Amino acid sequence: MITASNVIKDSRLQDILGKALAGEAATKTDCQYLLNFREASPEAGLIRAVADAASRRRFHNEALLLGQIGVATAPCPGNCRFCVFGKGHTTFPESRLSREEIIAKALAFAGAGDLYALFLMTMHEFGFAELLDTVALVRREIPSHTQIVVNIGDFDLPQARELKAAGVRGVYHVCRLREGVDTDLKPEARQATFGVIHQSGLDFYYCCEPIGPEHSAEELVEQLFLGVEHGCFQHAAMRRVYVPGSPLAERGQITELRLAQVVAVVTLAALGCAETQNIAVHEPNLIGLTSGANVVYAETGANPRDTESDTSGHRGLDLATCRKMLYEAGFTALRRGDGTTTPLTLESARSSG
Repeated sequence: MITASNVIKDSRLQDILGKALAGEAATKTDCQYLLNFREASPEAGLIRAVADAASRRRFHNEALLLGQIGVATAPCPGNCRFCVFGKGHTTFPESRLSREEIIAKALAFAGAGDLYALFLMTMHEFGFAELLDTVALVRREIPSHTQIVVNIGDFDLPQARELKAAGVRGVYHVCRLREGVDTDLKPEARQATFGVIHQSGLDFYYCCEPIGPEHSAEELVEQLFLGVEHGCFQHAAMRRVYVPGSPLAERGQITELRLAQVVAVVTLAALGCAETQNIAVHEPNLIGLTSGANVVYAETGANPRDTESDTSGHRGLDLATCRKMLYEAGFTALRRGDGTTTPLTLESARSSG
């Protein structure tokens, strides 16, 4: 029988969590230990609670609202078996949002003034000149304090410098779980881009993803520590979404409770990364936001986890729902892209819809 006293008597767990509350990061072996508890166990509950407390203290109980626009779709040569755009299984035709659609979606996300950053997402292969034009277009339209971040394929240092000169502040880039096995991409190329991001001075957004039931604690730890070791600005955890008929559908999907446990472990590992300024959970949910995460993403346009051509109103949450979720999770302020904050109150959550 499990009792509260049994949990407290776990000296190793007590030691890891005690150090975390003192600001000391969990090691790789610590993280493997923490991830091997059952997601619904009292131990996992303690892990989530400590990560939440450590994160709120570290980030001053401030949260970040982010928005992502999927600007294009095409059969993608990355052929990720977990993505609806993989060339070997996609049903999506090639398409691209018009300039007017991009502007409208950008203003819908950034117009209220409290969006930290707006993400522009392409397929793995993309037209670089066209991307630069899109960045310049969006930069002219949205508030100056809202940052622009790109979620694109691999690129080199001269391209990174051009992106920065055009107004890009950060890049989301990941060497995913089982990269090169569940994808047609090379882990070495993905990680080489990490160095390019750092050399150019862009913020590095990373994530432990896409997590499925088959991934061991050891796999998760090795992958998530790439973000820590490369000094990521944002760390995160994301589960693989079950899409019927997709190549990996038969492997199933983890629960939000298990995802929150991974979020907590990411939070505790990232205590040792001075560059990490926030923790995200994908897709947004309250359990993750009370387990160490302080970031949510609203999404519109193409979404690699959605079978609809526009994720708005389907898998993608709107900004009002995200803002309300952060309020319900107990955060008291939203941090903008220029470092200033705006209060997150019942009134602001209600007035946002």
